[in-house]
Amino acid sequence: MTHLLNDQQRRAYAGRWVALVQGRVAGVGLTAEAAQVAAQLSRPKEKPQVIYVPERPELAFPPLLRDIGRILPADLNAWLVGGAVRDALLNRRSKDFDFAVAGDALAAARKVADALYAAFYPLDAERDVGRVIVTRDEDRFTLDFARLRGPDLPSDLAARDFTLNALAVALTDLAELIDPLQGEEDLRAKIVRACSPQAIADDPIRGIRAIRLAAQLDFRIDKETRAAIRAQASALAHTSPERRRDEFIRCLGGPRAAASLRALDLLGLLEPLVPEALALKGVAQSPPHELDVWEHTLAAVARLEEVLDVLGPVHDVDAASDLTLGLVSLRLGRFRGRLFEHLSTLLSGDRPARWLLMLAALLHDIGKPQTHTVEPHEAGRIRFFNHETVGAEMAAHCLARLHFSADEVKRVRIVTAHHMRPRQMSKGQPPTRRAVYRFFRDTGEAGVDIVLLSLADFLAKSNSGPPPQDEWAGHLDVCAQLLDAYFERPQEAVSPPTLITGHDLIAEFGLEAGPRIGKLLEAVREAQAAGEITDRTGALEYVRQHLADK
Repeated sequence: MTHLLNDQQRRAYAGRWVALVQGRVAGVGLTAEAAQVAAQLSRPKEKPQVIYVPERPELAFPPLLRDIGRILPADLNAWLVGGAVRDALLNRRSKDFDFAVAGDALAAARKVADALYAAFYPLDAERDVGRVIVTRDEDRFTLDFARLRGPDLPSDLAARDFTLNALAVALTDLAELIDPLQGEEDLRAKIVRACSPQAIADDPIRGIRAIRLAAQLDFRIDKETRAAIRAQASALAHTSPERRRDEFIRCLGGPRAAASLRALDLLGLLEPLVPEALALKGVAQSPPHELDVWEHTLAAVARLEEVLDVLGPVHDVDAASDLTLGLVSLRLGRFRGRLFEHLSTLLSGDRPARWLLMLAALLHDIGKPQTHTVEPHEAGRIRFFNHETVGAEMAAHCLARLHFSADEVKRVRIVTAHHMRPRQMSKGQPPTRRAVYRFFRDTGEAGVDIVLLSLADFLAKSNSGPPPQDEWAGHLDVCAQLLDAYFERPQEAVSPPTLITGHDLIAEFGLEAGPRIGKLLEAVREAQAAGEITDRTGALEYVRQHLADK
């Protein structure tokens, strides 16, 4: 019945009786009688509905969990543990469920997969961990089954990372919370606290996870846990690159990425992850920049998150009410669906393009310290010649060190190398069709990421107010032109259809196979994109004229 109240009311009246009249609170009391009397005093002519508001919200889980409880043998003790229980207490929906099993976890996972006609994977046969992937009502659920880490459930929970994850419910009784470390109390207090003094030393990766959870939930990390994270920062370098990569990219892909980066730096975790970023601190820039390179980088990450939010799949009226971001929504809002699809594309594993774009924002100026010069003949103006080229190779090296895939390394390298081009194209006359074609020829799918990053990069020059509106509007016009070409006119502007082949050139003009053929075909494609060629006859005539001019 508590669904009759909103979240704020449930929190305010927890542990008390509430009398409702026409859906509104008319009386509150420690007993049902007291609440009813209070309601009768304020609304004497109406009969109230009296309900009890429990101390904590009812744990809401999908019906799938009850099915799993029925599938598993009655004599097998199994519990739902960790993040899904935490999310239920926070009224957050989860699709990833972890189960602790007092027995053969792989056998339990197989049994569930068979009964649900779902996919089964042995994640770690040596540690008895199995995964089931099941789709129900268009939702995809991940179910991980693992043998207890210890002789019993309390030992298993005590060995976990943070108290807010050391929570469990038995599959036989999903309403009864098991909370030996007072994780629910830490949830109410909005605190991320390690389960034990040794929790971070046992696994330094947990330091990154603490920062990610704090940002995701808008919690704070308690003092002792912060001290433990800082003390174990150097040990992070000795953990596997893959685990560092996975936690770090989730930090960047989650909410408040810039705050997470600042926290990683303050706790000493940024150096073992991206040591190149430390050199950005204190590197001054000339106007119109107002910030040093490090602060500009953090601002770019923050502004990129704002841009992506305002261009999310659902129009956010509050975000768009800001004048600067409102122009983004107005000029680029028609691309929402296609931007969401683009940013949701998985480049490797479970890492979507959006996460890689946030990483590219962190690395986009990584080459500036190495290319920093002061020009005495320009009144001491600071320059960073070719920083994008130098930075692209540094970014690629950084990603390779963290064992990102070749496709991910390539994507971030391209974004870093070309991140300045949209801004350069917005200076002077609008870009020609040929310039738009060349941009996407050089960048491919990464061109969309570059457009989005360029918006954030532009906004991050200053923290003293909105950008000059005429320059901002001009830049948005160019970005709209680029996205329009990519999403709405690809065959015309980005990838013109093939009119002639290399065999045609050899047969028609007696040319020999070699690099010259490729250059001629590229010249034809570029002329197509520019609107100068529309058919095969025109393409051959273009080549004939090109050869005659040579």
